[in-house]
Order: sequence, then structure tokens, then C-alpha cells
Amino acid sequence: MYDGFYKLASGMLTQSRNLNVIGNNMVNVQTPGYKQDTMVSTTFQEEMLYRTGRTSKANPEPLATTSRIKAADRTYVNYEQGGFEVTDGIFDFALSGNGFFCIQTAGGERYTRNGAFAVDNEGYLELPGIGRVLSTENQPIRIESEDFSVDSRGNITVSLLRTGEEEDSYEEEQEVQQYGALKVVDFADYNQLQREDNGIFSTGQAQLPAGLNGGETKIIWQTLEKSNVNMVNEMTAMMSSQRALQGAAQALKMYDQIMSKSVTDIGRL
Repeated sequence: MYDGFYKLASGMLTQSRNLNVIGNNMVNVQTPGYKQDTMVSTTFQEEMLYRTGRTSKANPEPLATTSRIKAADRTYVNYEQGGFEVTDGIFDFALSGNGFFCIQTAGGERYTRNGAFAVDNEGYLELPGIGRVLSTENQPIRIESEDFSVDSRGNITVSLLRTGEEEDSYEEEQEVQQYGALKVVDFADYNQLQREDNGIFSTGQAQLPAGLNGGETKIIWQTLEKSNVNMVNEMTAMMSSQRALQGAAQALKMYDQIMSKSVTDIGRL
């Protein structure tokens, strides 16, 4: 009888946690570069059931394995490439292929697929609320003019016209100034990445080249990578989890009523 309490209560807790994961995915469906989370559950305290005789307990026959508790195992991140949205914003960047942008934060270097950058009060390229964007030289990138361009390797350059005076004639010369190149890195094992708030990841792994020179990873300017969350799938998963939670709650209420009857009524017989 009491075994049902364990199973139903653990099921409710697991479904509640799953709803939190699904809700977080749905909230971030419009967050650039967001990667979907999926919770995986497991069983706890597995036991083997045996069948024995009424009088002789020799030679028991194994029947099946049962578990008392269902629990959340871990949450997996789906790193699949999201779609692209052209924004024409000069501070918007997207990654086509594997890799992460590098952000300088108070807690150290962090990594993200969110390329919705901006410029802070000192003119440095930043991910708002997180930190400054790093260049391939591990230095923040300062944008002195908004009339810049970006190539597929992340080089941020601006063309300036210099006018020189020579023997009563003016001659214009074009000067190319480079603000820096966006640092994009990759990692050998994505399972070791730790998800933080706002689509930020951290890890103790060694950084690997993201294949910019080989053409495997490209930076797309004035474009954002959309979230890879499928809203239809999330809605379906949410309804299924809610029904499982409600069913477990109703069954648990019935168990409580039966136990109450066994104590108050049957106990007096």
C-alpha cells in the first residue's frame, strides 16, 4: 500500500521538474542562439521480484524488476543549428556551423551562440547584461565608427578616406582600419559544457579552432541565429506532462482516502 505513495509522489516531482524545463524552452523561443533543453528521467532503488512456494522457499523464480521511485536523471542540451533571421542590424552576428562567441565576464571567459550584440558607453562591443565581446587577440573590440563591415571570418574593418594637400591639388586616399576579429572557438566534448543564465556556457576544456579558415564555420553579419526550440513539440510535451502530473495527483488523493479509511474505520473492527 505504502509503495504507491513513493511512486506517485516521485512521479509528480519528476513531472513538475519537466514542466519547468519545457516552460524555460518556451520562454526562450525568441532568444537568439538559444539551445533547447530536454530532461531525461530514470528509476531509483530497483528491486528484483521473485516467486516462491507457500511452504518451501527453495528455488525462487525471478519474475521482473520493479522500481519504487522515478527521478530526474539530467538535462540534455540540443546543440543543433537553428535557423537564420536577417535583421540588417549592424551589431547582429550569427554562426553557421559549430562554435561559440567568446564573452569577457567578471567570472571569466564565457561562450554563447547569441550574437545580438550592442555597444556600451565606452564604445566596446558587448552582449548586453553579460560582458564584452573578445577578439582573436583576447581583447575587447572597440567600435569607433558605425560605418564598418564584417567578412565571413569575423574581421571588422572600416574604410576611411584621407584627403592630402599636394601642390594646390587634393588627392583622396582610402585607408582600411581594422577594429579586430571576432573570436570563435569550439570544444571537443559538448557534454562538459555547463549552461548558465541567458544562454551562456562555461567549461574547463581546452579551446579548439572553430574551423573559420577551413570554411566549416562562418560568421554571418546582420543576421541572428534563431532558437532551435520547436513550439509545437514543446506544447505537446507540456500537455502530456501536465496530464501525467494531474493523474498522479488524483491517484495519490485516492491513496490518502483509502489509508484514512483503514485507520479510522477498519481499525475499530
